[in-house]
Amino acid sequence: MINIAILGYGTVGSGVYEVFRTNKALIEQRLGEPIHVKYVLDLRDFPGDPVEEVLVHDFDTIVNDPDISIAAEVMGGTGAAYVFTKKALEAGISVCTSNKALVAEHGRELMQIARDKGVSYLFEASCGGGIPIIRAINDSLIADAIDEVAGILNGTTNYMLFKMAEEGSDFDEVLKEAQAMGYAEADPTADVEGHDACRKIAILSTLAYGKFIDYHDIPTEGITKITTEDMKYAKAIRSRIKLLGLSRETEEGTIAIVAPFMVNESESLYNVNDVFNGIYVHGNMLGDAMFYGSGAGKLPTASAVASDIVDAAIHLHKTVRTNWNNEPARMVEPGEAEWNFYVRTKGVKITEAESLFAKPKGVQIPECPEEMAYTTGMMKQSEFDKAVEKLGDKLISSIRIFNRN
Repeated sequence: MINIAILGYGTVGSGVYEVFRTNKALIEQRLGEPIHVKYVLDLRDFPGDPVEEVLVHDFDTIVNDPDISIAAEVMGGTGAAYVFTKKALEAGISVCTSNKALVAEHGRELMQIARDKGVSYLFEASCGGGIPIIRAINDSLIADAIDEVAGILNGTTNYMLFKMAEEGSDFDEVLKEAQAMGYAEADPTADVEGHDACRKIAILSTLAYGKFIDYHDIPTEGITKITTEDMKYAKAIRSRIKLLGLSRETEEGTIAIVAPFMVNESESLYNVNDVFNGIYVHGNMLGDAMFYGSGAGKLPTASAVASDIVDAAIHLHKTVRTNWNNEPARMVEPGEAEWNFYVRTKGVKITEAESLFAKPKGVQIPECPEEMAYTTGMMKQSEFDKAVEKLGDKLISSIRIFNRN
């Protein structure tokens, strides 16, 4: 009998409990032995809920029970979740989590403790919800040298940008709609400013390239400055605006960024719409691969946590192998990264644009007769920044254009 505990009975925690209640027989058949949720930790009571039978309010009950082999940390945040995770690992309990903030902030320390104690710290559900992207990078692509990861990693912002493009609504309108539908939090900062996607691309890149990437070192821009006019220009160049987390491994080091990008209709990410996530990976042997699915939600995320629990149970008293490496990556300075750009201007003729930008091509739309937008050839970020600085108040907006390696 393998006994497990669930730390937190919120949306994901209740989902994990439901997975093990509903699919218990199937999971045990595949695992080859019985598995039992012995405890669920939460400060609240849940009268009439079946969880009452196993509900506890004191973490020490769990960490001091020698029968507990695995804990699912689904509390969120980096406070109590960090303390409980660290104590559990130090006690020889494997931990599986959906908590990207905790993995991004304390993953180096927690992974090392797990290795020292001969247990596992697993976090499939931290990136892409139910999409098995981490297991693919760790196992399925183990024979490949991965040199690029790019993805739509936040369903809230993807939903908002899709609605802005399809319905012509402005940012504030779509945000209120997303909040009303439960896609966006009352405080949407982590989503709309790109912080959530930043943590996820840091985790995925660390695994993909085998060197630790600190999310603090990743330039991050959100979607708050995107306008309906930008959406119309995007349509004119057969593109959609997506918030991407992107990293590339180059001879000079690792490039990483989170920002809005113009994604052309020829790209697979163009068709990832609504609240869905899509993650593109390039390996030197495999070539291109695309992972698509529900990036959040109670049961998709719970399914990924449950899969990690089963993996930890199969490798009980061992550390499940991952590509995580605590050696810091060599990061390319943001100004040295090269991109194509879209730049929207007022009163800038083609001759002036040609003096500032690499191979500019003009784009006009009927709704903005006094403006001219340009798409550029490849330019270093630092060169582009100097060019737009010279435009002064002639500059309206600018967005990078996504091109694969």
